[in-house]
Amino acid sequence: MQTLQKVLPKYTLVLAVIFLVTVTYLIIRGNTVDVEVQEVSHAELVQAVYATGFVEADGVANLSAELSGTVREVGALEGEQVEAGQTIVLFDTAQPDLAVREAQSAYAEQLALSGEKQLKYRRIRNLFREGAVPRQDLDDAERNMRQASELLEQKRLQLKIREDDLKKLSVKAPFSGILAVQNVKKGDYVTANTLVARVIDTTGYVVNVEVDELDVPRIHAGQKAVIVLDALPDKRFGAFVSRVVPQTDTVTKTSKVYLRFSQPVRGIQAGMTATANIIYNIKPRSLLVKKSSVFDENHVTYVWKVEGGKLRKQSLKTGAGDLVFVEVLAGLKKGDKVVPVPEERFHDGMEARIISGKER
Repeated sequence: MQTLQKVLPKYTLVLAVIFLVTVTYLIIRGNTVDVEVQEVSHAELVQAVYATGFVEADGVANLSAELSGTVREVGALEGEQVEAGQTIVLFDTAQPDLAVREAQSAYAEQLALSGEKQLKYRRIRNLFREGAVPRQDLDDAERNMRQASELLEQKRLQLKIREDDLKKLSVKAPFSGILAVQNVKKGDYVTANTLVARVIDTTGYVVNVEVDELDVPRIHAGQKAVIVLDALPDKRFGAFVSRVVPQTDTVTKTSKVYLRFSQPVRGIQAGMTATANIIYNIKPRSLLVKKSSVFDENHVTYVWKVEGGKLRKQSLKTGAGDLVFVEVLAGLKKGDKVVPVPEERFHDGMEARIISGKER
């Protein structure tokens, strides 16, 4: 019993020491924070306008039936390559063919009549020179010849119109490309002005994006751009502004801007979703910090800087920025270490232990 009483004070003392060490550690540790830092450095600042839109084919032809009729032949199917002048759909109707034959007959008849009038005029002209007929006969023959010639020209034009109508029985590709739409099959009856096919020129694409009206003044033809397609998210495509539509939509408050790829792009299709960054300014050497490190308090801009092992709340004067970085005009210098993500628990003078991202 006496031995136990002698031992207990010793254990009590040890426990008290451990308790004090623990409390002291927790107090000190509670005033220390582990942080990642990034060094402030000079780099190129690229300012760009962000916009979204869609891929469009540079050449698109919507082809409609010009006459009503039954489909006699289908020359190409949806998704197939077609060549310029190739027949896509051929219609069968008797009316244009009959009209052409009638016009040919009328033209041939008038051609013969016109020839007779010319021959008669020449004969009377010779007789008039010999004094065998009066002037009135010559004038009448000349007038009849001219009327016959004018009527012949009318018949020729009518024949051409009827022949052109006959050509309308076939729908042809105006240029080489891919048949994106083909809406009919053999035996279908199609009325005039019905869309039957669409040909897309796949040798060139543009991207149509909508730019906010506040950004439109920064955009002009020739500016470089970077395009990302949702279908090819890991690739970046160079482009340039080809044209800016000078009209703002009253509902969306945006204007259309067309971008053309700098190089041909394989694997894309019309209608694909695209995002673009249109570059309007480049500062080759700027002192930059990440936008994520910057915060505002009472209309003053700050960052948390690590200096001498402690956090320091540093005020800044900032300038231009892009989607990731902001330019520092005053308050920091190259090599300063800044915390990229501020936390509410930070306070000025707090102990800071710099760690790498792997240690978190």
